[in-house]
Amino acid sequence: MNNPFFHNDGPFKLFDLLNKNIDQVEVAADILNNDTLIYDFKNLDDATEKDITFFHSIKYREFASKTNAYACVTKKEFSHLLPNSCKKILCENVLLLTALITSKYYPDSIVDNNNFDLVNINEKFKNIISGKNVFVGANINIGNNTKVGHNTIIENNVKIGSNCSIGSNVIIRNSIIEDNVHILDNVVIGKKGFGFIPIKDSNYRYPHIGYVHVKKNSEIGCGSTIDRGSLSVTIIGENTFLDNQVHIAHNVKIGNNCIIAGQVGIAGSTILGNYVRIGGQAGISGHLKIGNNVQIGGGSGVIKDIPDNSKVMGYPTKNFKKFIRDSK
Repeated sequence: MNNPFFHNDGPFKLFDLLNKNIDQVEVAADILNNDTLIYDFKNLDDATEKDITFFHSIKYREFASKTNAYACVTKKEFSHLLPNSCKKILCENVLLLTALITSKYYPDSIVDNNNFDLVNINEKFKNIISGKNVFVGANINIGNNTKVGHNTIIENNVKIGSNCSIGSNVIIRNSIIEDNVHILDNVVIGKKGFGFIPIKDSNYRYPHIGYVHVKKNSEIGCGSTIDRGSLSVTIIGENTFLDNQVHIAHNVKIGNNCIIAGQVGIAGSTILGNYVRIGGQAGISGHLKIGNNVQIGGGSGVIKDIPDNSKVMGYPTKNFKKFIRDSK
C-alpha cells in the first residue's frame, strides 16, 4: 500500500527502530548494527527490499514465503518460513513490536485528534450544494454535482468523486469515495480501527496508517461505520450496498455487487468476494475469506472460510439445507 495521507518520518536504521526494545528481541549483531536504511513498515505482500514487515500468524505463511522485505518481525517458530534474504527479528509479542515500530514511522496515526481549523464548505467549494453547518478540513477534493446534507464534517484527507450524495450528520476522514456513491445519514467513514495490544493494566493503541476506499455506485446505509485500514486499505467494492447500522472493521475488503443487510458486523482483515449476500445481524469473524456468490443467512455466525457458491446459515454456519433439516 502506498500511503496517500499519513506522513512517513523514515528512513531509519534498524538499531534506531529497536533501540528502546533491544532487550525484547533476538537479532544478529551484524544485522542490528548495519547502516542500511529502512524506509517503511508494510504488509508481507507489499514490502520491498527497503522495508520492514511482520509475520504473526501461520495463516499468512504463503505471503511470508514470498515476501521481498529487508527484515521481518516474527516469532522464532515462524522464522524458517521466511526467505533467506529476509533478516529475522525475533520476539514473543510480534504485534506489540509491530505497533511500536509503525508508530515511529507514523506518529500521527495512533489517535484521531479533532481538527479545529475546519472551514465552511462553501468557502472552499462554492459550487457544492450543502445544508447548514457543513465543514471541511485540509486536503479535500470534491467532484461536480455532489450534494451534502446538514451538520456533516468532511475532515482531513478525503477525495470525493462526482454525483455523490452525502447525508446529514456524517463524518468522513482519510478516505477515497468514487463517483455516484450514496452515503446516508449518521455514517462514520475513515476513523481509526479497534486495534490495541493489552499490556498488563493498559492497552497500547495500534497505529492505523491506511484509509477507506469506497468504489463507484455504492451505498452506505444510515448509522454504518467503516474503519480505515491499519497497514492496508479497507475496501467497499463497486455497486455494493450496505444497509443501516453495518460495521466494517479495519482492512476488510468487500468485492463488487455485494448486498449486506442491517446490523451485520465484519471483523478485521476478512475478504469477501463478488456477489456476496449477507442477511441481517450476521457476524463474520476476522481474517477469513468468503468466496464469490456466497449467501449467508441472517443471524449467522461465520468462524471459518466459505468457498464459492455456498449457501450457509446458523452458528457455526453450515450448509443451508442441512441447517433447515436440523432445525425441524
